[in-house]
Parts: sequence; C-alpha cells; structure tokens
Amino acid sequence: MAPPKQDSGAPIAHGGGAEREASGKKEKGASPLIVCFGEMLIDFVPTVSGVSLAEAPAFKKSPGGAPANVAVGIARLGGSSAFVGKVGKDEFGYMLSNMLKENKVDNSGVRFDAGARTALAFVTLRADGEREFMFYRNPSADMLLKESELDVELIKKGSILHYGSISLIEEPCRSTHLAALKIAKQAGCILSYDPNLRLPLWPSADAAREGIKSIWDFADVIKVSEDEITFLTEGDDPYSDEVVYKKLFHPNLKLLIVTEGQDGCRYYTKNFHGKVNGFRVKAVDTTGAGDSFVSGLLTNLATSPNIYTDERKLKEALEFANACGAITVTERGAIPALPTKEAVLDFLPKGDEHPQCLCVIS
Repeated sequence: MAPPKQDSGAPIAHGGGAEREASGKKEKGASPLIVCFGEMLIDFVPTVSGVSLAEAPAFKKSPGGAPANVAVGIARLGGSSAFVGKVGKDEFGYMLSNMLKENKVDNSGVRFDAGARTALAFVTLRADGEREFMFYRNPSADMLLKESELDVELIKKGSILHYGSISLIEEPCRSTHLAALKIAKQAGCILSYDPNLRLPLWPSADAAREGIKSIWDFADVIKVSEDEITFLTEGDDPYSDEVVYKKLFHPNLKLLIVTEGQDGCRYYTKNFHGKVNGFRVKAVDTTGAGDSFVSGLLTNLATSPNIYTDERKLKEALEFANACGAITVTERGAIPALPTKEAVLDFLPKGDEHPQCLCVIS
C-alpha cells in the first residue's frame, strides 16, 4: 500500500478537544461505554530509581495491568468504562476490584478465582524512568478466565472494546479473548488493540510475534511503539512510513498510531498520515504512559467514532492523548498518576503555544 499524503506535524492550536459526535450506542445523557478486556495486577515499584530489584530498599504497591490502567484512565477523563477480567479470590484481588469501583469503572465483569492468586509484577526503574519487569503468574488468575465467565451483555453494550496481547499467551484465557472479540465485532463495537509487548511472559520471541499478529486483522484501531514495530517486523526501520503501510496496515484498519515517547506520535489512516509533537517533561516513572495515551485517544474516539476521517480533529485528539501520557510519567505508578480531564486541559498549550516548547521541570 503506497503511503497517502502526509502532514508535516506542524503545531496546531488546541480548540478544547475534538468536536463531539453522537454514537450509535450512546444512551441519552451518557458517555459511550468503553470496555477494557485483559489483565489486572499489582505493580511493586521501587521507591528509588536506578537500582536493581535486589538493591531496592523498598517498593510502593500500585494497581496495574494495561487494560485496567486504560479503564481507569478513561473514567478519570470523564468517560464511561468497564473492565472484564479475572483476579484471585484474595486480598489483592478484592483490592483491585474495589479500586475500579472507587474510580467509577464498571467492575461487574470482574471474576474471582479461588484456586489462583492475583498476578504480581516487580518493576525496576532505571535512572531515566524506563522500566524492566519481573512477573509472578504461574499461573495467575487472569490467565484462567473462561469463556463461560464472560459478561456478554456488558461487552455488547460497549461502543469500543480495548485489549492487549498478554491475554493471548495461555489457555483458557486465549480462547476467551477470541470469543470476546467476536462478540464485540458482531455487536458493532470498534476494536482497539495495544499489543503491549512483555517478552518475558511469552515462551519465545517467535511465539510472541505469532501471538500478537494472530489477532492483528481484527482491529479497527492499533497503537504500537517504535520498539514493537522493530520487533514485529524483525528489524525494519520503525520510522519508515513505507514499513508501516506495507507490513502493519491491514485493509480493514481505520487508524494506526505509533507512539514515540516525549517526541509525540505518528498517525496513519487510509487517506493521510502525519505526526503530532509531544511534550518534554522530567520522567520519574514511565509505567502507564502508553495506557494513559490510549485512554485519551479512546475517550475522544468514543464520542467521535469517525474521527479518523478528519485530520484536524484527529490531531487535536492525539495532542490531548500526548498530554495524558506526559502527565503520567511525572509520578510513580500507573493508576495513581493517571490525570483528570481538567489536569490535561490545564497542561495543554494555549493559543499559539507550541507543544514541543512546553517544558515541565521538577
């Protein structure tokens, strides 16, 4: 597929977010529901950066798991979200389910497993805020969600179903994930996919690549990072528009986003592509930054489901999403750092200010 016309990525004036459109599934007076499917776990984050797990003097306990992060992020931004997944019938599992409820996320799709524990992840923070993970899930409850435990009606109520790839690693969750995709697709939901590569959880790199690609063509919207492009294409240039269109853009895809951290993101549709600049901030912990970005994007997509056809509105939504991610990295932990809509609007440049010229120093 030949790359269509490109936008230069020149800064745009922010007009307060994308214009709102009515969704076919939107109830009168309610925000369109976004259902997030997958894992929910406890992150243990070191209280200091730049040390190994063994050297860390202490850890801060934080709720986590990419789909759960996105669900909370959407609710913090004023959207409507629900979570579908499984946790252990243990203190951590109850804590996570209650956390969803406290953050105004519909937790009616959460199931509890008496025979497996809630997953744990220990996160090493480098001095620059980047992370490495060590997981405890052998197996954890999230891997054991069965198709019979799915809240089918909840999934059908959604305007968007968002998911990752970790739930594809083991059965029975893999089959349950595929069933959820089919239910959502048949119900007319937009399917949103963030592979969220966690290589240590997969049996091998080849298994990860094959598993992630196995549901690639289902998605209407895909978000990937530069590193994930390199991994999925086995070494191709992640900055090449030709690589993106030839190897990642499938015929039914409406929007593909490539995140570039503080440098912003690139967007690709069938008719145009371009770049939206990011925000330079002092990163304390990058955990949850991508999930916060997705929350910002999906909140706009839910109310403007055809936003990928309007480049101006799409760029406004992506600038909003970039701001969500930037704010999140300035605090430790994922869910505790997710911003409110008011915080994002206050953070965004006003008038003719340029996103790349806005600096937050701490």
